[in-house]
Amino acid sequence: MNITVMRRIRFCAGHRLLGHEGKCANFHGHSYAVDFYVTPLGEDPSHVDDVGRVIDFAELKSRLKGWIDEHWDHGFLLSRDDENGIAAMQAVEPSKLFLLSSNPTAENMARYLLEKVCPELLAPCGVEAVRIDLWESEETCAIVTARSGVETHRFLKTNASLSDSIS
Repeated sequence: MNITVMRRIRFCAGHRLLGHEGKCANFHGHSYAVDFYVTPLGEDPSHVDDVGRVIDFAELKSRLKGWIDEHWDHGFLLSRDDENGIAAMQAVEPSKLFLLSSNPTAENMARYLLEKVCPELLAPCGVEAVRIDLWESEETCAIVTARSGVETHRFLKTNASLSDSIS
């Protein structure tokens, strides 16, 4: 048996996609939601503490929302390669800018959370993130899972089929 818990964190942020062929090349923003799926670290995937929890939801919120509030919430995410976007954001005071090594797509943001942020924040609690669902809107979501490598799929609420996988 595996036990997985999920915590949703909401935040607002802006971004633009360097090289995008449409309107997402412009500065714009979203009201994001991120679903963090967390399981116990170690050999027993059903381990719970003396209270019967994988992790206290308040601890999960404190760590994950704390990081998002500090780095992404009401900020702007850009690719390190977006020289014009970076210059524009640096010309504005005050501004909160977070640079990714790739375009700040929902897929790349979810991957960054799963591969970089979650291990650092969650390992001290004896848990690990195994899946991140990053909702860019009510209709679109990127899902990244750690189980069999990193797999990303884009889902549309109005379309039940999966689009091509992005790895």
